[in-house]
Amino acid sequence: MDPICHTLVGASLAQAGLKRKTALGTATLIIAANLPDADVCSYAVGPVFPLTFRRGWTHGVLAMLVLPFALAGLMLLWDRWVRRRLHPDRAPADVRWLLALAAIALLTHPFLDWLNTYGIRLLMPFSHHWFYGDVLFIADPWIWVMLGAGVFGSMWIEWADRGGQRRSEAVKVARVGIVLTSAYLALMLVSAFAARGVVRQALPPAERGDRLLVSPDPVTPFQKSVVVDAGDHYLVGAFDWLAHPITDPGAYRVVAKDDTTWAAWAAARTHPGAMFLSWARFPYFRMDSSRAGVRVRILDARYAPSPGAGFGTLTVEVR
Repeated sequence: MDPICHTLVGASLAQAGLKRKTALGTATLIIAANLPDADVCSYAVGPVFPLTFRRGWTHGVLAMLVLPFALAGLMLLWDRWVRRRLHPDRAPADVRWLLALAAIALLTHPFLDWLNTYGIRLLMPFSHHWFYGDVLFIADPWIWVMLGAGVFGSMWIEWADRGGQRRSEAVKVARVGIVLTSAYLALMLVSAFAARGVVRQALPPAERGDRLLVSPDPVTPFQKSVVVDAGDHYLVGAFDWLAHPITDPGAYRVVAKDDTTWAAWAAARTHPGAMFLSWARFPYFRMDSSRAGVRVRILDARYAPSPGAGFGTLTVEVR
């Protein structure tokens, strides 16, 4: 998910009462909720390398074991060498709670990232296998609204409550935001599972491949995009719970893979091509002649269902 979502999750946990467990509780929760995305620094290397590095090392099982200790240690150092030197009269941070809060918030990150179509390599560094939930679009404004209302509503009550008599009310408001978001996630999980079943049953038997994507569209939870791996081509279509019919295989567009030509083979063997294909879930190829040879575009039908798309593509020159 996006940084706004992860930040709101950490802030929601803090406002729901966890920030009172120890000094630096809020900072620990928010940082931990975002910490696995430290791998965004890989974009400094180039546009292709992050596809093979992101959602891996910092999101896998080993990171979930190591990062809580690392973050708790850093927060403890900050408490001793900065915070308590500036405010020596304040109570020290509790290292046990720092570790617990770091672990709780960190674990929300891979779960939320698994929910979208980009996927996550949960078993890194032991396995490079990708896991996909296909439940949420990578940036979901409905989650922003529900968690944001809980966080800022809770903060507003705290700001207006000078005597501290409405503390429990502020906590309840934040918890309501978490409960509503959890219910929304549960509904989207059920919707995703049911939609895949409807699409599979609507397809002709000859087109029912093992690989099927029913991807949520942005903003609307009722509409989804469909990609079906049908052998030498993909079927790209739409799904809408409010439409009739819900999905129409007759309206699906055929996207040829074009992956058996010498140019596609040569592009796949280049270093950038191999890196891209290690990330791509529904790859296909498009070739154009150029002065240097053949310009090959490798695309992922998840994000580039047509050659005119920007994200999810790579261009390689081969001779």
